[in-house]
Amino acid sequence: MAPSNNGFLLLDAGLNLLASNDPALQILCFPSEAERIKQPKVFLADRVRNALLDHRSPDRPAFVKEFQSGKRRYICKSFQVDGNSRSPLQPAFAVLLERDAAASTGLSEISEQFDLTQRERETVEFLLQGLTSKEIATRMNISPNTVKAFLRLVMVKMKVSTRSGIAGKIAGSTRTNS
Repeated sequence: MAPSNNGFLLLDAGLNLLASNDPALQILCFPSEAERIKQPKVFLADRVRNALLDHRSPDRPAFVKEFQSGKRRYICKSFQVDGNSRSPLQPAFAVLLERDAAASTGLSEISEQFDLTQRERETVEFLLQGLTSKEIATRMNISPNTVKAFLRLVMVKMKVSTRSGIAGKIAGSTRTNS
């Protein structure tokens, strides 16, 4: 079974972090690298309070419905967890951050339309997040020259001459499909 790219957070009633998975940290710390966060638990608790809480709801904690991380949109689903114990360490909320499928669907359609390979598609996905060739290379575990080669192949297939041309072609295609 492939690892999930969904972020998961488990919070107590005071919105203190009890547990999380690696994708949650990656989503909430972008554009920084997760490995550079010195105190992930403190960082995530702060991000939950500042970015995921809907501050228009004064009565009880409510979470936003959508969260933007870079150019990616995530659907934020929160669940109240009722436990039998009233221990302060008892989980009170589970929060799931799911990548917005509409953005992924657009890239899938573009990949089919222009016959992109899986690695070309992956390169384009990172490009759309605003990453440099070097950053893309690091994430894909390849050289920056290989990234540039993938991008040149994509440009030829899409009949554009720049990196921004790739993004423009994708943006134009997703608008006409919406």
